[in-house]
Amino acid sequence: MRKEKGFSLIELLIVVAIILIIAAIAIPNLLRAKMAANESSAVQSVRTINTAEITYSSAYPTVGYAPALSNLGGVSPCTPTSTTACLIGSDLASGNKSGYNFTATGAGGPPAVQYFTAAVPVVPNQTGIRSFCSFEDAVIRVQPSGAGIASEAACEALAPLQ
Repeated sequence: MRKEKGFSLIELLIVVAIILIIAAIAIPNLLRAKMAANESSAVQSVRTINTAEITYSSAYPTVGYAPALSNLGGVSPCTPTSTTACLIGSDLASGNKSGYNFTATGAGGPPAVQYFTAAVPVVPNQTGIRSFCSFEDAVIRVQPSGAGIASEAACEALAPLQ
């Protein structure tokens, strides 16, 4: 009698089951790593906005802080003006980057003597877990629940990012 070469159906099913178990372990870790990367990008973007607001205020003292996030950016090739200061990338100036929505507004004045910026996950617990905010003191504060941060006063009440 001649023996057949190849794998049996049971052997193939066992291999597929092992691959599915490995995938079930790896995919949640991959998603957590992606959320952590999005949060890290959001924190760095808030730092960038803080620096851009201070630079904008120095460059346009009659305006003060930028009235809107879009005033800090500009489409390439960018010519600096008070409406397109070319201080941040156009992706961040659009208000959406790496799974987070960004806002920045100047207040008071003219010239605007206050600003407030916030980064909120597009889809909480999927694109990011926490929200971040900052204002004139340039300290980044964190909202652990990922909820929106409505005002500078609400931001001021939050704990600083460690």
